[in-house]
Amino acid sequence: MATSTRARVGTYALLTMTVAAVFNFRNVINNSVSIGLASAPSFFFATLLYFLPYTLIIAEFVVLNKDSESGDYRWIKTSLGGRWAFLGAFSYWFVNLFYFASLLPIILVYASYAFWGQERVFSQTAITIISIAVFAVATWVSTKGATWIGKVTNVGATLMMAMSFAFVILTGGALLGGLEPATPITVGAMAPDTSTFATTWAFLGTLAWIIQGVGGAESVGVYINDLRGGVKAFIRTIIFAGLMIGLLYAVASLLMTVFVPAGELTYSDGIFQTMGGLGAHLGLGSGLVNRVVGLVMLAATLGSLLMWTATPVKIFFSEIPGGIFGKRLVELNENGVPWRAAWLQFLIVVPILIIPALGSDSIDGLLQIVINMTAATALIPPLFIYLAYFFFRKNYDAVPRDFRVGSRSFGMGMAAFMMVVFSFVFVTGTLPYGQEAWLTLVYNIGGVVIFIGGAYIVYARYIRRLRARDPQGAAAELTATAAALVEADDQD
Repeated sequence: MATSTRARVGTYALLTMTVAAVFNFRNVINNSVSIGLASAPSFFFATLLYFLPYTLIIAEFVVLNKDSESGDYRWIKTSLGGRWAFLGAFSYWFVNLFYFASLLPIILVYASYAFWGQERVFSQTAITIISIAVFAVATWVSTKGATWIGKVTNVGATLMMAMSFAFVILTGGALLGGLEPATPITVGAMAPDTSTFATTWAFLGTLAWIIQGVGGAESVGVYINDLRGGVKAFIRTIIFAGLMIGLLYAVASLLMTVFVPAGELTYSDGIFQTMGGLGAHLGLGSGLVNRVVGLVMLAATLGSLLMWTATPVKIFFSEIPGGIFGKRLVELNENGVPWRAAWLQFLIVVPILIIPALGSDSIDGLLQIVINMTAATALIPPLFIYLAYFFFRKNYDAVPRDFRVGSRSFGMGMAAFMMVVFSFVFVTGTLPYGQEAWLTLVYNIGGVVIFIGGAYIVYARYIRRLRARDPQGAAAELTATAAALVEADDQD
């Protein structure tokens, strides 16, 4: 479908879509519960060492692939060819399947606060049924494209940013006015607890959560063809969003213990505890605060749900060869969305929503299980992108482009450094200390190995068949697209 026939979104819509994909106060809570004030400097350094370089790399890949519908798939194929592009896009889609298991149940928490002013207790059966129903609606909306998604994220992300800035400003004002924080904010409090192996390993595992918390900027790359202003507008917006989100994460984490003592926050209710403390300081009733916060978080989380329902499907299914799964599955509708693949994703997620609930007696327990599971696997797709970027700068840096990150050596060094860091963090995130062995084996390790291994087998089968009937086509599929760009430039 030609780009000109698609409705366009503006830069503010792209900003809110980025915020919806990347920023959520829930990430601040999760990491504060786990490692306390140490999450503040962790978020700050994660922004400098991960999110900012990552957004710059994405911007460079977008410049190289201006007409891409799939983002990650085309970016990886630029330097590594079709095989690695397929595996990278599949891993992105696969790991995000597990994200729904943490995102959908928390919607019930926010909805109960928005409507009743307090958390309502749901049975595991009710949690699962409602989550499936919400995901079905989200899947339908996601097939309508960037315009529909942008309308929802405009509301949710705007409310989220307004609430977050209000929290930072009002809490900072309270401290300047002489308020004594419930837990003192000191340099010592911001240092991670490394007194035992268990606490050290837990902190290292939490780094996976934090990197996941500032990740997701690649998700908006699939909407480059829907953006007014094109590549230049995309680069400006995503870099601004990256800096704003990273700083907001760090400052908000620093203020988490002003009203609530360290150690008393919980995963599911932490934001209501924190905002309730601020509301009490301002003389506001808890019922009013809970409903307002619940409404904001519900709107923001629904926007995030739409982004993560649509983006992985577009990344994986939009531009892979039709001979792998069949042309009907990857066919795009008038909005540039592979709608049949979106509904296939829905059918796959349903059992993922059911199985984790069998080992948990509450929403809070369910969240702890799936947070560990999601954070570790979420590091796989960035590793593919850094690998692709390293070899692009190494082998194809001569490709002409309008934007690049530093010199060839700088780009290679940055990518190599991040691959080493993420490999270490991935190990600690995959093996969380104290988690039940069967969960670690089945979800954190077994699922990733089996499904990515299965993807490799599927692609190898496709290449064997293609090579048998079209050897040149198979060679072209496995060749990096940047090679053709270098040859074209040499001929000029």
